[in-house]
Amino acid sequence: MKRSVITTVTALLVISFIPANSFASDSGSEKKSKAKQTTTAAPVAPALKCRPTRAIGHTALRVGIPVVRIPAPSRTLTFTTNCGDIVVQTDGVAAPMTTTAMTYLAKQGYFNHTLCHRLTTAGIFVLQCGDPTATGSGGPNWQPYRDENLPTSAANDYPEGIVAMANSGPNTNGSQFFFVYADTTLPPAYTRWGTIIKGLDIVKAIAAQGVANGTQDGPPKQTVAIESVSIR
Repeated sequence: MKRSVITTVTALLVISFIPANSFASDSGSEKKSKAKQTTTAAPVAPALKCRPTRAIGHTALRVGIPVVRIPAPSRTLTFTTNCGDIVVQTDGVAAPMTTTAMTYLAKQGYFNHTLCHRLTTAGIFVLQCGDPTATGSGGPNWQPYRDENLPTSAANDYPEGIVAMANSGPNTNGSQFFFVYADTTLPPAYTRWGTIIKGLDIVKAIAAQGVANGTQDGPPKQTVAIESVSIR
């Protein structure tokens, strides 16, 4: 039996960033039964029911330093948002430091009443959250921690349903993360630490609403707030 390794995670405020790329999305098609001909159709957005939220950008909660056991227990995190629950199964074996850090932050209420501040809708398909300041530059009062579970460079190395860390370079993980709502190709530089097991349709519906400024990268048009996170 392998002995558990115990270490600590320590982090600073970091600017988390995912670079844009040139990959474009594919449109779907449907068959007209009466005309017996094929036409291109826009994807149908799932129904989205969002409640008003009082969440605003705010100073990040100061938290202690978590203790990491390797491997870490895998957990189920339920992100209760104003648009519905997004449930994530963590991978404590492949990403023990990240799983521990994110679970610890959730337990401390770090993510409560925080806004998802970035949506990308072309080339990369992600909804980015986890920054209490909602500026893209916020993070916990720790030293950044190392990358884990990086994929092999390949097409669609961040497939639909993956949850990964945003960062500002190698080994600069903090609290910001992104939900991948459609197959995406990125540099293999972002820790993959979880998988959406429920609520992917919610993320897709948010993405279907588009970006607030009418571009393909910016705050989501539909305000999305993490109201609380429960852990099992």
